[in-house]
Amino acid sequence: MSHADFLVVLITAPTVADARRIARVLIEERLAACVNVLPECRSVYRWDDGVVEEAEAMMIAKTARDLFPELARRVTEVHPYAVPEVVGLPVIKVTDPYRRFLSDSVGREGRDPR
Repeated sequence: MSHADFLVVLITAPTVADARRIARVLIEERLAACVNVLPECRSVYRWDDGVVEEAEAMMIAKTARDLFPELARRVTEVHPYAVPEVVGLPVIKVTDPYRRFLSDSVGREGRDPR
């Protein structure tokens, strides 16, 4: 797999506990190779005709591009928000050792067949 076969996915959650739970699902089901959980970010967004500002936890997941639809579906299933943020960004460059780690970590073998 080349660097172009991977995405960095941004996902927010209302709490660190929610983010950690979602991260574990993604790792256990081999939908992501690694998920970083950043304990707090401030999100400002429009919702229900108003402006909302609140603390959230940020997840940064690394996955294979072809797994994005399944990852997004699974996040939506286990996420407490009605409309969770799941944004995939292309990987432009990656070191060879980390690319091999990504490729080995998101393989289909041993995945939950949901």
